[in-house]
Amino acid sequence: MSFLDQIFASLETSGDRALLVGLSDSGGEVIAGHDLLTRIAQARAFLSTKNLKKGDRCALLAPNSIAWVAMDLAIMAEGLIVVPLYSRQAPQELVAMMKDCSPSLIVCGDPALRDGIVQNWPGAPPQTLLEEIFGKRGAEAQEASSSSHADSDPVAIIYTSGTSGEAKGVILTAGNVAHMLDCTSGRLDQLMQSRAGQDNVFHYLPFCFAGSWIMLLTCLLRQSKLTINTDLTKLAEQMRATEPDYFLNVPQLLERMRKGVDEQLWKTGGIPLAIYRRAKSADVRQREGKKSVSDSLWLGLANAIIFPAIRKKMIGSSLKALICGSAPLNVETQLFFMMIGIPVLQVYGLTETTAICTMDVPGSFEPGRVGPAISGIEIRLAENQEILVRGPNIFPGYWNRSEETRNALRDGWFHTGDQGEVSAPGNWKITGRIKNLIILGSGHNIAPEAIEEDIATRLPGAQVVLVGNGRSYLSAIVTGSVTAEQVHIVLEEGNAGSPHYKQVREFRITSEPFTIENGLLTANGKLKRDLIAQRFRSEIEEMYAVKQAV
Repeated sequence: MSFLDQIFASLETSGDRALLVGLSDSGGEVIAGHDLLTRIAQARAFLSTKNLKKGDRCALLAPNSIAWVAMDLAIMAEGLIVVPLYSRQAPQELVAMMKDCSPSLIVCGDPALRDGIVQNWPGAPPQTLLEEIFGKRGAEAQEASSSSHADSDPVAIIYTSGTSGEAKGVILTAGNVAHMLDCTSGRLDQLMQSRAGQDNVFHYLPFCFAGSWIMLLTCLLRQSKLTINTDLTKLAEQMRATEPDYFLNVPQLLERMRKGVDEQLWKTGGIPLAIYRRAKSADVRQREGKKSVSDSLWLGLANAIIFPAIRKKMIGSSLKALICGSAPLNVETQLFFMMIGIPVLQVYGLTETTAICTMDVPGSFEPGRVGPAISGIEIRLAENQEILVRGPNIFPGYWNRSEETRNALRDGWFHTGDQGEVSAPGNWKITGRIKNLIILGSGHNIAPEAIEEDIATRLPGAQVVLVGNGRSYLSAIVTGSVTAEQVHIVLEEGNAGSPHYKQVREFRITSEPFTIENGLLTANGKLKRDLIAQRFRSEIEEMYAVKQAV
């Protein structure tokens, strides 16, 4: 039985249980399994009129919604390959990806998205809107209850972030997805301790990202209640109102939540701030093995008075854990949430590994690491500490890119391009990205991520990119509302404890932030380093000219 058959069977047996909640200004829409099957049937009936054949690509360009979910499942059920795209990306980038995969049909979430495609691609394939597909009722639910997929059948092409400037289409098969759903569901069973009843899950990350998509499919398989945020400006209030058991996050949100707690308590002042500050210091000393007599008192007071209030105001009272992926999480942020009583479980993976290679085990994880390899997966280190992975989660190749596929898949192992290390208990840590390595003229190899993170942590709201490949020292491009004096102080502090080759000697502050809209961040928020270096070439040359002149 394919993973789609399993999901459809789960929907059929879920009865009137609410499975999807689409939040909106009007209050939202709640649908049960049979309702979703009806919508899948509608979409399949529509697709059957388009003379599409098995293996044809269908681009899905829309923000998260219940209609998105139904369309995604219908496309795969019809034997087509779904190509989910990020609706916030620039039309030119979207068109480049669609030209690469040659879809037979483009499904758009609204007229503005469709118009943006047409303007940038006059000869685009046929387009339709989700509302045109789901505007009519009447298809029978049972039509959606069967699909036929071999493990080797492609079901999706998900485009990578394209940190080098050009995205690649990652082919994922039915077997890849089936294995991953089994792994994720098993880990969630551990988190929920196989509790009877329905998981309550909040979700805000775009479904077009591999990890987010796997979470969606896992929830459908488990008959969880998935509440879909569709307005990021209301994220905090909807998060609290949902009272989730767990939900998927990116580090950026958790960093903001931590900062928000500090700022709110600072404004409150008085006894709550005093207890909070002393409890934080006590927690640090306890972890360092330097616990003092009064530490138990302050931590006890905070656990009785302050921390429960923080948890309830921030996320609600039902949370079992936060799940975090897409990028390494600052260990101090993970420890902060642990201090207030919220475990943060990290996952690591790439689109090419069907989103996940490792997952923290609830109750036995190491802060700062991303857990052990998931079931059935092998991970080892190669030269330059590169992480290699093999197993049933590994993609078969990139769409229409045989050379890139050969480079990535060698001797049965996928070369991730990430550097890492593993602890004695088998928990992995991501230490850098090989392609991001800065090799100074002296021959020193430097992974920039840790240094950038340290500087950015000391400059709240700032973005930092290190440069210096082939040069004699490191320099930094800094964005944000910071002054030269602030940056200078932070660099001096960081340089004091660093070897000479890791010291940042020069910097430039720019008012232009790195964003998805200006093309300097990928769709999931990663730095496009090559494009940043091109955009700020004159500033970079100026930094090195200054030192050389001296």
